[in-house]
Amino acid sequence: MRDKTLYKRALMLAVPMMIQNGITNMVSLIDNVMVGSLGTEAMTAVSIVGQLIFVFNLAIFGGLSGPGIYGAQYFGQNNTEGFRNTFRMKHWICGIALLAGLAVFIFGGETLIGLYLHGESNTVDPKLTMHYAKQYLSIMLAGLPPFVITQIYASSLRESGDSVKPMVGGLASVAVDIVLNYMLIYGRFGFPELGVRGAAIATVLARFAEMLIVIVWAFARKKKHTFLQGIYRTLLVPKELAGMIIKKGVPIFFNEFMWAGAMAALTQCYSTRGLEIVAGLNISNALCNLLNVVFVALGSAVGILIGQTLGASQYEKAQKDSFKLMWFTGAVCVVLMAALIAVSGVFPEFYDTSGEVKWYGQRFIIITALYFPVQGFLNALYFTLRSGGKTLVTFLFDSVYSWTVTLPVALLLCFLTNLSIFWVYAIVQSADIIKVIVGYVLIKKGVWISNLVEENA
Repeated sequence: MRDKTLYKRALMLAVPMMIQNGITNMVSLIDNVMVGSLGTEAMTAVSIVGQLIFVFNLAIFGGLSGPGIYGAQYFGQNNTEGFRNTFRMKHWICGIALLAGLAVFIFGGETLIGLYLHGESNTVDPKLTMHYAKQYLSIMLAGLPPFVITQIYASSLRESGDSVKPMVGGLASVAVDIVLNYMLIYGRFGFPELGVRGAAIATVLARFAEMLIVIVWAFARKKKHTFLQGIYRTLLVPKELAGMIIKKGVPIFFNEFMWAGAMAALTQCYSTRGLEIVAGLNISNALCNLLNVVFVALGSAVGILIGQTLGASQYEKAQKDSFKLMWFTGAVCVVLMAALIAVSGVFPEFYDTSGEVKWYGQRFIIITALYFPVQGFLNALYFTLRSGGKTLVTFLFDSVYSWTVTLPVALLLCFLTNLSIFWVYAIVQSADIIKVIVGYVLIKKGVWISNLVEENA
C-alpha cells in the first residue's frame, strides 16, 4: 500500500467511472424503488426486463473490450491513427450487436419474460406481471441505440485517460431520470399518470440526454482528443488490424454475453422456488449493483493502467503493479461489505411489498455482501489477464466456468435438494473462490504479459 502514485492514478481513472456507472445503476435503482411503490407485480416485471437488458448491455461491453485492449496500448504508444481505428471498429461491432439485440427482444421478448414466471406464488399475479413487463420492454427498446453510442464514445475517452466527460453525462442522465420518473410514474405537474410506462419513458429520455452531452463535449475538445479529428471521413478499418481485433475480441464478446446469460439463467433457476424469490433478489440486486460499480470500475482502471504499461514495454513494472492493484481492490471491497450489511435491514423498507419479500431481500443482500471481497479480487484478476490479450483464457475462466460449473451446481441444488434458497445462493456464490485461486496462479506465472501493438508492428 506504499505506492501512492499508482493508487492515485487508479483512483483518478476509477472514481469518475464509479460515479458514471453508479449513476447508471442509480437510474435503475430509482426506477426500481419508484415502480416498487406500485406493487410487487410492477416491481417484478421491471426486474425481469432489467435482467434481460443486462445481458444486452454486457454484450455491448464485451464488443467494446476487444478494440479497447488495442486502444489502451495504442494510447500508451502515442499512436493516434491506431487509436482512431479502434474507435471506428467499435462502431461496426456495436452496430451489429444492436441490430441483433433489437431483433431478439422484438420477436422473442414475451417468451424470454415467460421463463421467469413459472414459479408458484400466493401473492404475485403472473399474468399482471407479464402485462407490465411487455409494456416496459416495448418502450425501453428505444433507449438501446443512445446507450450503445454513449458507450462507444465513453470507452474511448476512458482509454485515453479521460473519464470525466462520461461521468458528467451520467450525472445529467440521472437528474433527467429522477425528475421525469416523478412526473410520469405518478402524474405530477400536469403530466399523465403512466406507471410502469412512465418509468420506461423517463429512462429512455435520460439515455438520450447522456448521449448528447458526451458527444457534444467530446467534439468541443477535439484539440485535446485528437483521435476525433476527421474521425468520420471514413469508417473503414485496415483489414489486418480489424482481423486482429476480431480475433482478440470475439472471445471477450462471447464471454460477456454468455456470462450475462448465465446470470440470467441463474435468476430463472432461483425463480422456480417461487416468484417471491425473484422479487427478493430484485431488491438485493438493486442495492448491490449500486455498490459493485466500485470494484468493476477499479477492475477497468487496472486493465487500462496495466495495458498502457504493457504498451510502453515495461513488463516487470506491469506485473508488480498488477499485484498491488489486486490487493488494493480487495481491501476496498471489505469496506463495501461492511456498508452493505449495515443497511441490509433498512433498504427493503423502501418497497411497497410483502414482509416475506422484504425478508428475502435482506438475506440476499447480506449473502452477496459477504462475497464482495472475492468479487473485487476476481475482477482485478480478470482485467489484468485481459490487458495482455489473453482473451481465450478469460473466456474459459469466466463464462465457460459459469455455464459448466456455477449453473449446473445451482440446478442440482434447486431441483434435487430441499436446501433453503439462501444456502443454495451462498454455495453458488462460493464457486468463484476456485476462479480466484486459478487466476492468481496465472498472474503469478506471468503468462498474460505481452505487448500486442509492438508485436503487430
